[in-house]
Parts: sequence; C-alpha cells; structure tokens
Amino acid sequence: MLGELGMLPSTALAIGYFYNFISIVCESLLLKKEIEVDNNRFSKFKLNIVIPQDLDADIKKRMDAVKDEISPDKLEQARAEIRKSLVDDFVLRTLLSKEVKAKNVTVTDREVEKILDGMKSQMPPGMTLDDLVKMNKIDLSKMKGEIALNIRINKLVEQELGGKGKVNEKEIGEFYEKNLDKFKKPETVHARHILISKSPEDNEKSLTDKKAKAEDLRGKLQKGADFADLAAKNSDCPSKENGGDLGTFTRGQMVKAFEDAAFSREKNSVGPIVETDFGFHIVQVIDHQPPATQKLDEDAKKKIRTYLESQKRQAAFDQIVKRLKTVANIVIYGK
Repeated sequence: MLGELGMLPSTALAIGYFYNFISIVCESLLLKKEIEVDNNRFSKFKLNIVIPQDLDADIKKRMDAVKDEISPDKLEQARAEIRKSLVDDFVLRTLLSKEVKAKNVTVTDREVEKILDGMKSQMPPGMTLDDLVKMNKIDLSKMKGEIALNIRINKLVEQELGGKGKVNEKEIGEFYEKNLDKFKKPETVHARHILISKSPEDNEKSLTDKKAKAEDLRGKLQKGADFADLAAKNSDCPSKENGGDLGTFTRGQMVKAFEDAAFSREKNSVGPIVETDFGFHIVQVIDHQPPATQKLDEDAKKKIRTYLESQKRQAAFDQIVKRLKTVANIVIYGK
C-alpha cells in the first residue's frame, strides 16, 4: 500500500556511522595526465592501497553473522562477495577521506557531539552510549572518527550541490501530479469483535451451543450492553485485552466472510453473527473510510520535500564518487 509518501523508497548516503572499516596504508601520487569528467578537467592521480591482514578477521566476523542462513555449497561464494564488498567500501572510504582533506572540509567537536546526543535520545530506556559501544564491540574514539568523516562527506555533498539542494514549490507540485498513485489511500474499516471460537473437537451440538452464546451476547449488545466489557469477559480472541478492537484494516487482510461483513455494515451497528473457520464473530464497525487521494497539504509537501532533497543529495554523492573513481588510478595490494 503506497498511500503515504513515507512508504516511498528512501535514499541514504553510502557512508554510515557505524561501519567497522579496516585500517589502510595508502599513498597518492599525482600523475602527469589530465582527464575530463562532465566537461571539467581533473588531474589523474595514482592511489596505492595496501589491505592489511586483519581483513580476514573482518570477513570472518561477517561470515559468522550470516553462515547459518546460507547453504554450505554457497559459503565460498558468500565469502568472496563479502570480501569484494569490504574492499570496494574500503577504496570508496579512502577516496572520500582524501577528497574531504583536499577540499579542506572540517568538522567541529560540537557537531560530532550533536550526532551522539541524537543517538542517545533514540536509545531504549536504561541504555547508555557505553552500553551501545560494548554491545556492538565498537571503539568509541573510532566511532567518533567515523561520525566526523560522515559529517565531512555530507558537507562535501552540499558543496557539490552548490545551493541547488533545496526543493521549490514547483518541483513539489510536479512530483505530486506525476505520482498521484503514491498518495492514494485505500478504503479502510476500523472494527472490533467478540469471538466465540471453534475447536477441532466440536460436534454439531457444541457448535450449536457456541452460536447460541454468540447470539445471546449480540442480544445484550442490542439492549445497550458495553461492547468492550462483553469482549473482555467472553471473547476468545487476544483482542479482548483491547475491548475486541482489531484496529484499522483494508480489504484482503481479513478472511472473506469477516471482510464482507465489516465493509458492508453501518457504522456502530451490530449485525448478524458472522461464521468463519475461527468461530462465531459479533462484529461492530467503529469507522469506515472510503478510498481517497491525499491532498497536497503541508504534511504531503513536507514528505515530498524531504524525499526530493534526499534524491538530490544522493545524486550529488553518486557524482562525486563517479568523478573520484574516474580520475584515480587505483592499485590495490594484498587483494
């Protein structure tokens, strides 16, 4: 269901805060050669990267995390893919580290602390930053270094955008018109029920008795009894803890007989007993919303703006990576 923009695919910069990067020894040498990228000329440079022996330890750690999910005949392939991914990420990080240094992109301790404060605010109650570090076997100083690098890369991206990272009203409107299907909301029902469940041991008499019990409860409701109270005392469904409330659902989420009843009933009415394989249901519709398209209100505009700006940042990041990989003559030792 794509009724909300929040369900659109999200994008993120390729460098994360917690990536456990392996250490490097690298040397760059300018070559007497220039290359053109997107109508701009850049000096070609050589980048020698030495992969240390502890790469294997990092690969092993990753393999240990996934080996139970991979068939034995695929383990070597998985190991090769993990190794390639680590080396590729390693090279990318090296290029980006070199670029932020060359562009003199800086970061302050306060900027790093601000990110850490944000992380702390999202931790479960009782958990501290020290707990997180120990749980993930992360060195705090190294984590701060990675956060600092990530901030510098984000600033590099903003430089690449050159003030073109903001989204205007015209762009928002055009996106909305071209993606109306993303803003469609399906028909929904909010309902509650009381279930008198069936069991494999039931015979004709016990089923008759159970249906009679359901009819009796329905009769009490029609005379003004409290639905939540009756559900709590009589329902065989776990929803009884919430007064029988099943929440809001769309077509296709419930069994057919139950769905037909829920989507055809008048609001607040208690209709005939519904029988399914689960048992006998007394259904009450609390709310019923028809299909609709979300208007281009401030909430929708905010989501579109966030999405489009992230797209622009991702495109700028990809452009930086493309340029760096094009102008660098990368030689990897120990691969």
